[in-house]
Amino acid sequence: MPNTTRQTSDASVTGEFDRPLLLTPGQDLTGYLTATVGKALLLAVTCASVLAVILIFVFITREAWPFLTSGSVGELLGNSNWYPAHESAEFGALALLAGSLYVTAGALIIAVPVGLLAAVFLSDIVPFRLRQIIKPVIELLAAIPSVAYGFFAYLVLAPWMQKNLGLPTGVNALNASLILAIMAVPTIISIAEDALTSAGRELREGSYALGATRAETLIKVVIPAAHSGIIAAVILGMMRAIGETMVVWMASGNAAQVPSPWWDLGQSVRTMTATIAGEMGETVRGSAHYHCLFALGFVLLVITFTLNLIGEYFLSRARRTRGGAK
Repeated sequence: MPNTTRQTSDASVTGEFDRPLLLTPGQDLTGYLTATVGKALLLAVTCASVLAVILIFVFITREAWPFLTSGSVGELLGNSNWYPAHESAEFGALALLAGSLYVTAGALIIAVPVGLLAAVFLSDIVPFRLRQIIKPVIELLAAIPSVAYGFFAYLVLAPWMQKNLGLPTGVNALNASLILAIMAVPTIISIAEDALTSAGRELREGSYALGATRAETLIKVVIPAAHSGIIAAVILGMMRAIGETMVVWMASGNAAQVPSPWWDLGQSVRTMTATIAGEMGETVRGSAHYHCLFALGFVLLVITFTLNLIGEYFLSRARRTRGGAK
């Protein structure tokens, strides 16, 4: 009877494997070919993605090169007069760059505190089951099309701001900043919450064992331990804001000016992305205006690429810290 039980147990264990322990030459060759083809396909997909990014860089640089080598870069970055369609054209993009920085900075001022507090709430305060419900709902905000946010900003938020805040116009830098903050919050919350959770229970329990309160543990232990991931979350949220087109096109007012006084977000501004989207379809291919728009795209590409590298650096630091903790 014991032998029968042992044989049955061995058979059940062996039956758990889909493949036999001893392969025939044909089965071995089939497995090798399948693995090789799978690796080749994955490598091809990866190389195609890298090639696409390189081609985008090459294309934008090629189209912007005539303007970059014409000696007008100083005017582009040092002049705020944007009159590309005039007979005596001026290509000063300083106001456009300032508009992009205004709406991005305004969005971060709103989104970073909200995102960080929400991430702390999800990682250390809310029960686990409730967190599994709240976090996917927050991340769904990133799936809403930007044009829907733009319509909300233009048709709902702009009239409300003009009526209740006494602003001369509802389409301004503040309007665009509020909507961009809503769009950046899911990215900041998701990445920051992952970084805070990855800090581990050991740090929290050690802090509690030393007599620290929950607030002291969060402020002095957990958040400093996850600072790399939090910085990466802020940078990626900044990239979400600075690269947005439809929302700022519909909500910022599209006035190529630097606000005066500088702190007044109630004035209309114009961003680089909105300028490229609004004017590219009306320019003559090969004209100075055409190449100037690609120069704007080149500047924007350099900014976003730099932010991406910084974000990847802090994410890699967070991963190394997480691995060391384990």
